[in-house]
Amino acid sequence: MRDGENASLTTEPWLTIIGLGEDGLAGLGEEAKQAISAARLVFGGTRHLALAAPLITGESCPWSSPFETAIDVVVAMAGMPVVVLASGDPFFFGVGVTLSRRIDPAQMRVLPAPSAFSLAAARLGWALQDVVCLSLHGRPLDLIRPHLHGGTRILALTSDGDGPAAVAELMRNTGFGASAFTVLEAMGGPQERVSLHTAGGFDLVDCHSLNVCAIEVVAGANARVLGLSPGLPDDLFDHDGQITKREVRALTLSALSPRRSEWLWDIGAGAGSIAIEWMLADPSLRAVAIEAHPERAARIARNAQAFGVPDLRVVEDAAPQALAGLAGERRPDAIFVGGGGTVPRVMDAALAALRPGGRLVANAVTTEMEAVLLAAHAAHGGSLTRIDIARASPVGTMTGWRPAMPVTQWAWTKPLQDDTGEDVHDRTQGEPA
Repeated sequence: MRDGENASLTTEPWLTIIGLGEDGLAGLGEEAKQAISAARLVFGGTRHLALAAPLITGESCPWSSPFETAIDVVVAMAGMPVVVLASGDPFFFGVGVTLSRRIDPAQMRVLPAPSAFSLAAARLGWALQDVVCLSLHGRPLDLIRPHLHGGTRILALTSDGDGPAAVAELMRNTGFGASAFTVLEAMGGPQERVSLHTAGGFDLVDCHSLNVCAIEVVAGANARVLGLSPGLPDDLFDHDGQITKREVRALTLSALSPRRSEWLWDIGAGAGSIAIEWMLADPSLRAVAIEAHPERAARIARNAQAFGVPDLRVVEDAAPQALAGLAGERRPDAIFVGGGGTVPRVMDAALAALRPGGRLVANAVTTEMEAVLLAAHAAHGGSLTRIDIARASPVGTMTGWRPAMPVTQWAWTKPLQDDTGEDVHDRTQGEPA
């Protein structure tokens, strides 16, 4: 073994993850069948274990709840011949992803079957690379909302027999009722059924618990379409006036410059518009909206659902005290300071919490907040921008320009080494929760 080579790379795999289809053992190759027969322990759902029962000679272990406890049991069996049974492709929204976080891939042998998405695309003749594939299994249905654009094809795996009706209702209520809506049930097995509907006229009953919804999106005249560019219309948000306006929001998100897998703090979030549009930029992005006002905090949560980013975390507390606990979890990659920036120590706390190399953007519409930004710029550098927006509006029987309140924006990138000497490339932070 070469110096520095990972010893685990020479370890014989002890865990076999096998993808099962609805055809059960008939769809397995000899390697998979032999692995099941030789396993001391076979983990899987009740349905999977029943399908594989004729080959199991060891102990059958149904998944326990909570699921993480069951994963602990699998990990504890390291070195023993263990099989985990999964649906289709274990690494496409499957248990293989969870196991690979705990077990070196060199200790795993993976024998996948076609995923539900692959089977659905094959039935429909859809080019899978051009389709949005979503798992709504055990996840909020709201995740479909950002993808509802006219002409988009979506394959959505649901949790149970009630899932298709719930997805159809969401689409109907948001103006996409004319969309073609195909339900593919129990694909690959004797109970397979494919039925065609529209989202608005969906009336399928007794749907099989294993199903995929294939959707060809048609947007009605008043459909709630969430555009792909930053700066969504203000009237899409529920707000009480405390919202970063559309044009300023677009410039703010440009200055924040979201990058994959990054973490944002939105301090004084108001309606949550900055945090929400940050998360819409890419599914890997995460954000915390910090808002002291209870009604606004509740409104942010509702907005997050309506925009299809239900994972937005809302912290109902005031800065700077709210920041102390958050910094202990993970230092943010970007911070936006809107409301509350004039509160003593908020700016100092934000600057300290930001990771080296991270970006901070703060907007001011009051002279008091502008003074804070001028002082920060003098002390730390960065850039100052004045944003002036005017909108056409009636002036008697004619039209004139009515200026909005000007916004002063400070944007700053923290040096790669902070005062402790920590280097951004050496940080060991966890993934966003």
